[in-house]
Amino acid sequence: MKTAAVSLAAIRRHAVSTQGYAPRFRRARAGEVEDTIRRLGAVQLDSISAVDRAHRLTLSSRIGAYPEKELQQLLVSGRVFEYWAHEACLLPIELWPHCRRTMEGGAHWRFHERAMREHGDLVEPVLERIRSEGPLGSRDFEGAGDGTSMWNWKPAKGVLEALWDNGVLVVAKREAFQRRYDLAERVIPRAILDAPVPDEDETLRTLALLAVRARGALTEPAIREHWRLKGGRARLRHHVLALVDEGLLREVAADDGGPPFYVDGEAELDGDPSPPVLLCPFDNLLWDRPLLERFFDFHHVIEVYKPERERAYGYYVLPLLAGDRILGRADLKADRAEGVLRVRRFHPEPRVRGNVTAKLERAAARLARVLGLEEVRHA
Repeated sequence: MKTAAVSLAAIRRHAVSTQGYAPRFRRARAGEVEDTIRRLGAVQLDSISAVDRAHRLTLSSRIGAYPEKELQQLLVSGRVFEYWAHEACLLPIELWPHCRRTMEGGAHWRFHERAMREHGDLVEPVLERIRSEGPLGSRDFEGAGDGTSMWNWKPAKGVLEALWDNGVLVVAKREAFQRRYDLAERVIPRAILDAPVPDEDETLRTLALLAVRARGALTEPAIREHWRLKGGRARLRHHVLALVDEGLLREVAADDGGPPFYVDGEAELDGDPSPPVLLCPFDNLLWDRPLLERFFDFHHVIEVYKPERERAYGYYVLPLLAGDRILGRADLKADRAEGVLRVRRFHPEPRVRGNVTAKLERAAARLARVLGLEEVRHA
């Protein structure tokens, strides 16, 4: 049921608190990697390693330092899987059946379609090699690239990714962040693999509820953005309102007059402030730019893909969160050879008050320790 309007600040604090950022440096306990992926619903992947891989920054900001081999074991054993969600993400295995309709409904990208159309003759040879040799990466299929080898690198890579996209292959593990593909039937638990494909209504209902519980408070457009849902706006709204009627979600009006938020039906709004933490630019809290601007008056910019001359803040920039506010942006670089986390530039947000420097130092020191670096240096 609907409630009286509450302060946007209270809703913001609840959303921040739900993320569960660790209050201090810690080392993850066994099982926390899997539990956190399940709690967040999806953890975005990205290959840039200027500081650390995106999923490691997102997970470690919540559970602390953890061995990457634990995540690799989760992939190998089919406890989590990689697939498209907000972007390419780590997902809990329970969502596999809900992804099946997408897997069977056509390619995500045109180059997947083109690979299958133009190089369909490679499908069976690719699958046969994986059947006989076990998990393989695209490098295992590299040919001369001059048309003299069946394993021309680009066609083989395209076929591998297309077979992953349609669920025939899965990412069984990564080596130096390079995907190693195996047959889905050898990795995904049989009960999950054989489960019926849920109808679209069940999937929308499941995704809406999971997104809200993972993020604390979301508007209807933000639920869509969480999963990058396309089409079916009226159907999603129908299920969100049904979840409200059932008491699983609650609609909350904010005192800024904007669109209502949806929170867990038993949520108590407000929450504990976050410790100073440097957020991965692909962190779940940062996924929805309109919501960020409404909550924090913060315009999120990812400039890593821009030419250097066009960057206002730097190459790999991590927003600094403290309490329930974003205080600034730190352009960071992990210099592993020297054991140093370099703060190349820091841009405080306008109208920020208080000792921002102390908060930045605390957050940077903790991040350096998580990364196994000995000190923090400012350029």
